[in-house]
Amino acid sequence: MSESLRSRSLKIATVVSAYWFISISMVFVNKYLLSSNDLKLNAPIFVTWFQCIVAVMICFGLGLIGNKFRGIEEFPAFEIDVKIAREVLPLSTVFVGMIMFNNLCLKYVGVAFYNVGRSLTTVFNVVLTYIILKQKTSLYAILACLMIVIGFIVGVEQEEGSKTTSNLFLGVFFGVLASLCVSLNAIYTKKVLPHVDGNLWRLTLYNNLNASVIFIPLLLLNNELATLFRFSKIGSVYFWFILIISGLFGVAIGFISGLQIKITSPLTHNISGTAKACVQTVIAVSVTGDIKTTLWWFSNMLVLGGSAAYTYVKHSEMKLEMTDADSARRIVKSDVTDEHSINA
Repeated sequence: MSESLRSRSLKIATVVSAYWFISISMVFVNKYLLSSNDLKLNAPIFVTWFQCIVAVMICFGLGLIGNKFRGIEEFPAFEIDVKIAREVLPLSTVFVGMIMFNNLCLKYVGVAFYNVGRSLTTVFNVVLTYIILKQKTSLYAILACLMIVIGFIVGVEQEEGSKTTSNLFLGVFFGVLASLCVSLNAIYTKKVLPHVDGNLWRLTLYNNLNASVIFIPLLLLNNELATLFRFSKIGSVYFWFILIISGLFGVAIGFISGLQIKITSPLTHNISGTAKACVQTVIAVSVTGDIKTTLWWFSNMLVLGGSAAYTYVKHSEMKLEMTDADSARRIVKSDVTDEHSINA
């Protein structure tokens, strides 16, 4: 293995590991905020809005550091360009849906089921690729997606016995919407990055700034400000400490997700997220001490197996496409050489 390839592999492994740690930690912190007996704050939109506000404040602080220490290129100055904000707006809209539906799903289902509840991201990738890019998917890839769908259905059926039907329905509904938004988020992130010169911190700034504004009418419509004022621990230092921690994780996950997409691809990012969710499931079951049925675990294995199979199929197809393209280039080069020889 060459030095450059080893260095790139190490970089990817480090970013993926950081993504897993931050993402899993954020899920548990948000679940604690929304459903724990200690806090149980019934304001999921406020939690996500607050995370966006924290992100904007952090970007402002990092912008000051970046101005003071010019060697820090990753932290751009805190400057707002309305044109760039408008270009990022489609991503911000999807981003709002993603984090809002994630938290709403987490509110109504346990962390252990969170994996299955949001497992349709890969399926949406295939559907959106066909609708938006008019690209067809191979039969093997479709079969892999079918495994994920079956795992999702079996998981919902098995979870039904441990949850009230209304809560489970809401959790699954928001999980499906979250899966759709996660898929769209990966696509739009890749599309929008050139507008911010590929700088992930600048993207984080504009994305969270837009989202902070978008969330305000949603807060009012859901009457969450009134809920917040009635919250018994609104004056608790501990409550605000946990809320700020969730905000910090919100900033970190936005940055590390963008970085993972930037150095790999939207597909790799989504597959990494699915694999991470499986590890998250095992941790959640271990922490809570819940006893799950064999079919429940089987549903998780179907989701993981389907995702892994899809990754293998897409990787094989891309490798074949690269080989065919390389062969075509060689044929063209050979034809040109032969033509030059004849002319000579």
